[in-house]
Amino acid sequence: MIRSLNTAATGMKAQQANMDVAANNIANVSTNGFKKARAEFEDLMYHTQVEPGAPTGQNSISPTGVQVGLGVKTAAVAKDFEQGTPKLTNNPFDLQISGNGFFPVQLPNGQIAYTRDGAFKRGPDGRLQDRNGNVLQPEITFPSSATGVEFGAAGQVSIMLEGNITPQSIGQIQLVSFVNPAGLKSIGQNLFMPTNSSGLPQQGNPGQNGLGSIAQGQLENSNVNIVDEMVGMITTQRAYETNSKVIQASDQMLQAINSLR
Repeated sequence: MIRSLNTAATGMKAQQANMDVAANNIANVSTNGFKKARAEFEDLMYHTQVEPGAPTGQNSISPTGVQVGLGVKTAAVAKDFEQGTPKLTNNPFDLQISGNGFFPVQLPNGQIAYTRDGAFKRGPDGRLQDRNGNVLQPEITFPSSATGVEFGAAGQVSIMLEGNITPQSIGQIQLVSFVNPAGLKSIGQNLFMPTNSSGLPQQGNPGQNGLGSIAQGQLENSNVNIVDEMVGMITTQRAYETNSKVIQASDQMLQAINSLR
């Protein structure tokens, strides 16, 4: 009887984790380049009373055995890197990756992080950086005399100078891909860090080696679908309630046993 209490408790904990993941997805529905997550579960150990195939008599075996499960646990929270819908901004420094890849940016501690959020700004020193001051790598520096900027689909960066009608190239944007992007570690601020699971970063020009192209003047929306998340929340809530009912039923059965004379 006590076993059912613990089993139902693991179910409630699992559904709580499921709700936490859904809440984070919904909270980031308007976050540029955000990738929704999905909680994945697996069953726990089994109490085996009779092994499947164990002999039950002369010339007979148990076809199924007797195994009683002990509950569930959260095995993983996986990121879904499906492309988000584009959002037109007409800001010349807003860049969207149409396809696979990440922008590499340098953190203040010198480490390189990766992002799908292309809302870049021109910093006080002219370098292209994100809203937190992390500089895009390789560095793109705009002179103060630049009157216009153009980012090509293949990552070429050109500017217009006052009194000159010919665009001048000042750099090349490069993207980075990973063998297993779901293995990246989220560190907040729309940034990811590589891990042993993600594999090593593979850098190249946009449009080459499976990397996406660059679209100027637009951003990638979150890939969270509100309808799917709401349906998932309802299912999670009902599963949580059902597990709580199991605890109540187990408690009533224990109460009945304690009332025996």
